[in-house]
Amino acid sequence: MNLQTPNGNDATRTFNRSKNVVPSSGLCSRCIDGCRGNCEIFKSTFRGRELIYPGPFGDITAGGDKNYPVDYSHLNIQGYALGARGLPDGVEANPDNARFPAVNTETEYGWDRKVKMSIPIFTGALGSTEIARKNWDHFAVGAAISGITIVCGENVCGIDPELELDSNNKIKRAPDMDRRIEAYKRYYNGMGEILIQMNVEDTRLGVAEYIIEKHGIETIELKWGQGAKCIGGEIKVNSLERALELQRRGYIVTPDPCDPVIQTAFKEGAIKEFERHSRLGFISEEGFFAEVERLRKLGFKRITLKTGAYSLRELAMAIKWSSKAKIDLLTIDGAPGGTGMSPWRMMEEWGMPSIYLHSAAYEFSKILQDNGERVPDLAFAGGFSSEDGVFKALALGAPFVKAVCMGRALMIPGMVGKNIAQWIKDNDLPKTVSEFGTTPEEIFVCYEKVKDIVGGNEIKNIPLGAIGIFSYADKIKTGLQQLMAGARCFRLSAITRNELMSLTEECSKVTKIPYIMDCYRDDALEILKKK
Repeated sequence: MNLQTPNGNDATRTFNRSKNVVPSSGLCSRCIDGCRGNCEIFKSTFRGRELIYPGPFGDITAGGDKNYPVDYSHLNIQGYALGARGLPDGVEANPDNARFPAVNTETEYGWDRKVKMSIPIFTGALGSTEIARKNWDHFAVGAAISGITIVCGENVCGIDPELELDSNNKIKRAPDMDRRIEAYKRYYNGMGEILIQMNVEDTRLGVAEYIIEKHGIETIELKWGQGAKCIGGEIKVNSLERALELQRRGYIVTPDPCDPVIQTAFKEGAIKEFERHSRLGFISEEGFFAEVERLRKLGFKRITLKTGAYSLRELAMAIKWSSKAKIDLLTIDGAPGGTGMSPWRMMEEWGMPSIYLHSAAYEFSKILQDNGERVPDLAFAGGFSSEDGVFKALALGAPFVKAVCMGRALMIPGMVGKNIAQWIKDNDLPKTVSEFGTTPEEIFVCYEKVKDIVGGNEIKNIPLGAIGIFSYADKIKTGLQQLMAGARCFRLSAITRNELMSLTEECSKVTKIPYIMDCYRDDALEILKKK
């Protein structure tokens, strides 16, 4: 295992001066009095708590880069030379019918009232971060035309500058939430959905009541956590007035904008920004069931749960309680996670890494199933970005896992497409893009496909970031079809854990997927011994 250098990382815009670094501390092996920087300790000397977070806030997403002993790359996918599972009834398995474009990648989730998606992927919670706000139209329209679900994350209403509250401190008007919901619904094609996430502050503000009464939202998500951090949601603001406003709305704001000393430091320019934090959630079985029942009485058709990289105890609670409460989808997010606003060292060093957490999730789900209890539909999250990762997650958690939740991987195409639009406008296309052309029609391979979906008159209203997400989703779908065809699985329900093999014995110990030299060994020996 390669140890990282915690005293310098591009995420915090720091670096070690020395080529030699002490593995246990990350410090340069030779620290010189008079060094001009720029390690984390050097920069923390004068910027202090700012070094806890990746930056600059609002312009980046960041993901932990710790190299764990076992990860999904230690699994490989099996390929077969005979048979075909999952073809439509009555369709013969032969070379003419069992072609990879015929693979069905549609999936569905839900306890009773199912939601179908064209591809088994959906976005992570795009909530109150600046990245999510300013790129929302690209993300939402892209998800809608791709036929996948988008999760609108926590605190969107609470940080809206135009939020209006009634005399009971409940939401009366939330323009940014309205904008987000309407952007997705405008191009919704019957596949996927927009679901809204809710935390402690959202509950107090009456987000659930607002979104169902005004917008008829069918699904709401409770949140226990995520793979990037074990504390509540955070953002930064660079205005004293804004910090005071958020504090009045009930948020934790640090440093305290009411403190005269802090106000003076801000006015003098030493403090340049404030952090807005959500409260820690506290769960109990009775409280969880009561909240689920309250939301059902409000009229929500589906209730989902997002949990993070907590201990095995919390994982067992999430699965067991979700089963008892008939939760429609349980998303299990492993470390290290990637986000626009989480403490960097927390991303690096906290929580159960994805493959360990997901392996335990399968084990616990199987225990429930063997006891005759129904397992809720699961989604795995935590560092996925390509079709092979999607396949591995579906196979590792089969038959319980229905989809993969993606964070940064589904955000990047939206940002790239948005930037291409600006570069075209400025006549400043980089060579990496201009080698394919200078117009959207030339640059985006899926432009005409999107045009066919939305219509020739409407295509001009589709943001290029949305076409970027559609193109990325199309790549995931095609690559997944190829991998599934190679494993002779022609629909998602045909994928089993047998389609995986562990490349190391340690991976096999963690996942219970057989070591590569043991997979199908009995079958092979039986063939060899046959007379």
